[in-house]
Amino acid sequence: MLTAAAIAQLLIALAFVSIPLVRHRYGAAAKAAAEAELNRQGVRPGVLAEHGMRFDAGGHETWAPLFFALIMTALAALNLAGNPWGETLTWIGQALILLVNVVILYSNLTAAKGVEAAFAKTGDPELARIDVRRFLSAAEGAFPRWVMPWLQNARHAIVFGGSILVVVALVAA
Repeated sequence: MLTAAAIAQLLIALAFVSIPLVRHRYGAAAKAAAEAELNRQGVRPGVLAEHGMRFDAGGHETWAPLFFALIMTALAALNLAGNPWGETLTWIGQALILLVNVVILYSNLTAAKGVEAAFAKTGDPELARIDVRRFLSAAEGAFPRWVMPWLQNARHAIVFGGSILVVVALVAA
């Protein structure tokens, strides 16, 4: 049963790695589309960079998913090796991964509201007048159709379904 848990953990790791890979490949196009939309809205160039908004694989969009992929890979290795620490650490690690994915899912579902709130916090009147939904839609449109919602939903299904499989395997072990 621990082998099944380890395989699920490796699939979860791959799901997390897909985030920076896709952002690395298509992030520049998303940034260009977002900036073109801002230009249509009469917002000056560079406002995104000034406020740290990115669509590429930089910053936490790379280190966070890779960190969680590393956790899942390490736990899978322990479980495949039959190390007794594997089971104990998997309970902790899998709970962490589930919580993280819930936060990611919530962030995906409330992206427009979150960006609007972040822009409002800056007090910058230029940011306050941005039509955030059109801005985000333009950025999302630069990604291939298979990314949103297909890859995004597949990733969530793998993380949630894989985590359930891991827990069932631990209980059965």
